[in-house]
Amino acid sequence: MKLYGLADGTCRRRVCTTLLLMMTVVMLTACGMGQQAENDKTGAVQDTQGAGASQVISDDYGAGQTIDDIERAASSDGEPAEQTGSEADTPENPQADEIKERFGENCISEQTFEVELSEYDGKVWFVPYAPAEVGQTPTIQIVQNGGILTDLYPYVPDSLEGKPFTSLDAVSFFDVNFDGFTDIVLIETYGDTSFMALYYGFDPDADENEQAFISMPSISEAISSKLNPLTVAQLRNQLGGKKNGEYADYREAYRAVLALCELSYGTESDYGDLTYDLIYVDGDDIPELVFGLNGYWVSLYTYHNGQVSMLMDHWGYGVMGNVGYEYIPKGNRLRNYNNDYAGAVMYTTYLSMTEQYSLQTVTEILTNNFDDVNGNGMPDEDEEESIGYYSVSYVGGKEITAEEYAAYDAGEYEMIVGDMTLAELTAALAN
Repeated sequence: MKLYGLADGTCRRRVCTTLLLMMTVVMLTACGMGQQAENDKTGAVQDTQGAGASQVISDDYGAGQTIDDIERAASSDGEPAEQTGSEADTPENPQADEIKERFGENCISEQTFEVELSEYDGKVWFVPYAPAEVGQTPTIQIVQNGGILTDLYPYVPDSLEGKPFTSLDAVSFFDVNFDGFTDIVLIETYGDTSFMALYYGFDPDADENEQAFISMPSISEAISSKLNPLTVAQLRNQLGGKKNGEYADYREAYRAVLALCELSYGTESDYGDLTYDLIYVDGDDIPELVFGLNGYWVSLYTYHNGQVSMLMDHWGYGVMGNVGYEYIPKGNRLRNYNNDYAGAVMYTTYLSMTEQYSLQTVTEILTNNFDDVNGNGMPDEDEEESIGYYSVSYVGGKEITAEEYAAYDAGEYEMIVGDMTLAELTAALAN
């Protein structure tokens, strides 16, 4: 399948990530990339007000509660009200001893948690290890039943290269970017400088040999520079302070998405090419949210029953033959044209939104605009003269007629691109 962003009817999110990184490194030096499951299944959220001072609070949010409400309830007397994860504040802590006995003396026991992450079935252990030697970075492993599921590759800002690791101050697990997968948020200190490190979660089974978590350096740097104080609680507050699924309406939900966009990319004056829109993909009266970098990538979100769901995650276009994404207003049909060999081979993919609020492929049409005599799917030298003078289309390997193709292609499509500024969309959501 040649539609970047799709694989077997789902978002090929790792391909989109790669395309986004390639395209935006040049365009946006300070920013990177921005089926809904329960994404806040966590044994604990560890948050701190500064390096070395930790507080453990439950991540079991009540409806309508804000981060501040929870912190006041959890620590009215300055002490954690509930120890749902590791509570190792002193060497004498027996739980710390048990954790170190299990995972080794070098593990950071006070930030080691047994949690549920949407990327895996069953509980797993989040196990960080302090550097063995000065000048090294910490290592982090996700462990289950004694086996290592994955390693988190450490991110350290360029400005802190060579600084010694001081502490891992906070660990939190929640769906930061509204894509339905648990993300990991860390606050670390090197020397006397603290920063936030984000690891976006992905389905580890979506693509072979892929990591379940990918470090997001540009977004981490951008968010670290904007949060004051630099805490997980402040990040949650900036994103509206509510758990996904508890939004009052689509306006509140989309404002949370835009808050993440602004934290990640800056204001519209910083990146004037970012555009936004509200469109109607399916037949209901609730609009979908669009934002993207015109000519490079686009993201799409929908809202339902208090919850925002990501439909398209920085789907790249404008390179490698991908011309972009179109939709039929209120028709629940999307279309993409993609081609290889300068148009000699074309893929037309049609998608729709499912009842689970994700996009699935309805039909893919393969068109050979050349006479593929040897059937190898590419124009060879002796076949190139037929390019543009021959065309045959297939669905599922079966040839279809021009009339059948036209039936698939019927409808008035519009491009999915934003035509609002951030200020215009913010004003529209305020009404």
